[in-house]
Amino acid sequence: MPDPQHLLQFVQTRLDEFLSARTSILARVADETAEFSSFSREFLRGGKRFRAQFCHQGWHAVTGTSASNSTEAIVGAAAALEIFHAAALIHDDIIDNSDTRRGRPSAHRRFERQHMHSRWAGDSAEYGRSAAILLGDLLLGWSDELLDDALSALNDAAIAREARDEFRRMRTEVTAGQFLDILEEKSWATHSNAEQVRRAETVATFKSAKYSVEAPLSLGAIVGGGRADQLAALRAYGLPLGIAYQLRDDLLGVFGDSAVTGKPSGDDLREGKRTVLIGLTRMALSSAGRDEIDGLLGDPRLGDADVTRIQTLIRESGADAQVETRIVDEVAKASEAIRRAPLDGVAIDELLELADAVTQRDA
Repeated sequence: MPDPQHLLQFVQTRLDEFLSARTSILARVADETAEFSSFSREFLRGGKRFRAQFCHQGWHAVTGTSASNSTEAIVGAAAALEIFHAAALIHDDIIDNSDTRRGRPSAHRRFERQHMHSRWAGDSAEYGRSAAILLGDLLLGWSDELLDDALSALNDAAIAREARDEFRRMRTEVTAGQFLDILEEKSWATHSNAEQVRRAETVATFKSAKYSVEAPLSLGAIVGGGRADQLAALRAYGLPLGIAYQLRDDLLGVFGDSAVTGKPSGDDLREGKRTVLIGLTRMALSSAGRDEIDGLLGDPRLGDADVTRIQTLIRESGADAQVETRIVDEVAKASEAIRRAPLDGVAIDELLELADAVTQRDA
């Protein structure tokens, strides 16, 4: 059985092999498709690999230390999650008009620059968006192919079907969550302050919590042949931890150091994200304070002074402290759910460590 570090190495090897096979197909189409290939390779060599780690830990939790004939399948499933995540990030950056990702130009900005430097006809930004949408779509299809390859290594057709259903459910939920996210950016003013917080929590649950933690854990456990009670315990751990994970992201989106996060400081504010953090801030502010923050949020021209002003309003409201407390509470809920669960003891310890890693981070 691979340990977590070796698992990530195996995942990278699987990704490299898969991309080599698929990019050779692109090369036979046209030399110009090399930009798709090179970006995919670069992008899939970065990131924290949290989803792959949770997928592996879900599998480990139900298989224990015994030899398993599903090792090939879990490596492939974890790799499929990484490709799906890459596709989601590319599309997310287009929706949010983000200039950077992981300290480098986002996909649509990279294609935009290619157009500008080549002095091609038409609008560079339009070309960049169109090319990035297609790259994201291509990676979505590739994630399905890689998952199918992984599940074909299983000897149990019923387990393979259940794993496929989990992946499909995750894909549907995260897409719906993304839609709700952009909806809230436009419709927030039609809801009460309390309703805004509730709706922001729904977005956090389906856009991130289930997709980032619960679904990868469950997918791994299913591939490992986990029982219903084991899956229930992992879901009870995964959902609150996923919420804590997203709440940390919300704080980093406002207060994070751009040199560490790889994205400009205050990007979430320029995008007008109506997060739980913003909802709690508005509930605590005076009417004048709410008007001020509403007038600033969503303005792509926000300068450093504007970002600092919003940060000050959030701190004065106490919302950042509330979110920190909520993170601690959700992690405690997650930890309690697995401490005495019918899972491998070593895996439980590793899941407890992983809970701290994903919630006490600066990027």
